[in-house]
Amino acid sequence: MSRNRTPPLDPRTDPRFLKALRGLEEAVQCQQAGRHDEADKLYARVIKKNPDYFDALNLYGLFNYQQGRLPRAAEFLRKAVKLNPRSVSALNNLGIVLCNLKRPQEALEAFDRALLLGPDHVHSLNNRGNALLDLRRPAEALSAFESALNLQPALVIGYVNCGRALLQLGRYEAALANYDRALTFAPFEPDLHNNRGGALKKLNRLPEALACFERVIALKSGHAEAHYNRAKVLSELGRHDQAVAGYEAALSLEPRHREARIGRLQSRLHLCDWTDFAADVAHLRESILSGIPVSPFDALAVLSSPREQFECAKLFGSVECPAPMSPPLPRATTHGRERMRVAYLSADFRDHPISFLMAGVFEQHDRGRFETIGVSFNRAPQSEMHQRISGSFDHFIDAEGKSDFEVASLLKEHDIDLAIDLMGYTRSSRPGILAQRPAPVQINYLGFPATMGAGFIDYILADRRVIPEALRQFYSEKIAYLPDVFQANDSRRPSDGRLPSRSEAGLPEAGFVYCSFNNSQKITPAIFDVWMRLLRDVERSVLWLLGSGAQVERNLRLEAERRGVDGQRLIFASRVSYADYLARYRLADLFLDTWPFNAGATASDALWAGLPVVTVAGEAFASRMAASLVHSIGMSRLIADSLEGYERLARDLGCDSALMAATKTELARNRFLSPLFDTSRFTRYLEDAYAAMHARSRAGLSPEDLVVPP
Repeated sequence: MSRNRTPPLDPRTDPRFLKALRGLEEAVQCQQAGRHDEADKLYARVIKKNPDYFDALNLYGLFNYQQGRLPRAAEFLRKAVKLNPRSVSALNNLGIVLCNLKRPQEALEAFDRALLLGPDHVHSLNNRGNALLDLRRPAEALSAFESALNLQPALVIGYVNCGRALLQLGRYEAALANYDRALTFAPFEPDLHNNRGGALKKLNRLPEALACFERVIALKSGHAEAHYNRAKVLSELGRHDQAVAGYEAALSLEPRHREARIGRLQSRLHLCDWTDFAADVAHLRESILSGIPVSPFDALAVLSSPREQFECAKLFGSVECPAPMSPPLPRATTHGRERMRVAYLSADFRDHPISFLMAGVFEQHDRGRFETIGVSFNRAPQSEMHQRISGSFDHFIDAEGKSDFEVASLLKEHDIDLAIDLMGYTRSSRPGILAQRPAPVQINYLGFPATMGAGFIDYILADRRVIPEALRQFYSEKIAYLPDVFQANDSRRPSDGRLPSRSEAGLPEAGFVYCSFNNSQKITPAIFDVWMRLLRDVERSVLWLLGSGAQVERNLRLEAERRGVDGQRLIFASRVSYADYLARYRLADLFLDTWPFNAGATASDALWAGLPVVTVAGEAFASRMAASLVHSIGMSRLIADSLEGYERLARDLGCDSALMAATKTELARNRFLSPLFDTSRFTRYLEDAYAAMHARSRAGLSPEDLVVPP
């Protein structure tokens, strides 16, 4: 300490105290009156003259915090704590500032010091929980929040924070109960209804979540986050036109709301509304670079680079499901067990492409070597496919409503050897389950055609076509290379669907029919440009698309007109049963794949029905799926390496009837000779991959790239 430093104020003996106190009171009055510049000068003057005045340091630290000057706030609060290390208030205030500075470990230490001095200090308990949440220690955070509520049962923020911790723990029902409890004390608080809506959304109770967000907007029309959350729910309900309006409402209130702009892009893609497409895609890329998490699945339609997809997945996974959120569950012990226990995790054990592809594999697993468990996140409606799927497993577990931790614990109880996530980051996925490491080997397969960028996923199943060696660096998982093709297929696909006439299907009786039954969000301006040039060049040709609502049809017909093509040459197919959908392919001449997000199950469907598929192989997994399928069925000449080559192939086939007929004949011959639809062969290779992974795990070896021999 400097020899000439002013000694601390002693209000009992120092005449300077009253003068300093009056200066401090004046600063506080200016602050309360909103005269912040004046207050700032007064605080600074008092402290300059009285550098060891604890109250001034503490209050000035809070003032700087409220003005958003966090480093300066921390500076003065540290001085206050140094001057009076037994001040619970100053320690609590310092901890709050450190939390906001993203220094949660230091904040936790401040709160712990405060609680040593005042164990019943409610706000320090509550804030300690916030620091623990920031450290991804939700179970400990929940305990801190509950301790605060025990001391002060009407502490609304305590219930809100309990809800936040419970959401991180995947206990969504309990989180909802806490938000409901908070609302009994503050029924007209918009943020509470917003939080409640978030819990309902996690529970997939979308209509109720929508009502919550609409309640928020009724209470506070300028609540940008509620407009955004409402739009997200509308999007998940498939009401994309309303979702776009909701995102735009959020952006009108908060123009820099990156997530709203990204959400609007995704809903516009579903509607084939390409307004500001290039600018919005550029913004999405910038968002990822800026650390804004973007749904990796939604990004597949617009990001063609595997490097960009890798960065997107890593960022999203680190935010949504850091691994582990709690200490990893103990690994399974498999010594002495004859059969390997394999669990498949999905919300899509129903009439869904994943089930249409995997049903035969589930049925044909070697029961002498494998015991299979299906873990379903959604209680599917009864259907022939659901009954077939649920009956194909040795055990079928309905996990709807269970938290991530509960499902992970359930997998551990079943002593699972391999857990296969069939969803990745697709809608209704639950990556937080495997983030808790319930199985020794964890695999990303089929539902999400990209890397998950997550340390808790050991392997991705692929082939040399979808992940060439030159692009291997963009996958965090170790790769299990299957010999023929990465994608499972069911040889029991229905073949008895009703075949309508061309006129019944709305098609012209004569003329070339290009077909693309991919979902509308996969159609991008670049691929649509190619399609329209084909219609201009191939006389009497039409483009047959999957019906996705009146607005999609209007938008695409308008885009066709803009490119010099009569919009009526676009024909939209109605939704029918799976068997009838497969039969309908026989009315078309050629399937046109989308890019950069290829057809997967849809390409298999077309090939199964005898319809040739023209595709372009990009770099990313999702841009190479159809190429893998087409190659495996012996039709590699239909794979282009550029959009120009793709266009040339499709034009040649459309203009040369003999070439087109020969191509269909070749496909019909290859269909039952190639490995693509040999379910038994594929299942044996898949099991060999599982066995190799399991053997490494049993030997205590880390995962490594594997090549399954033919």
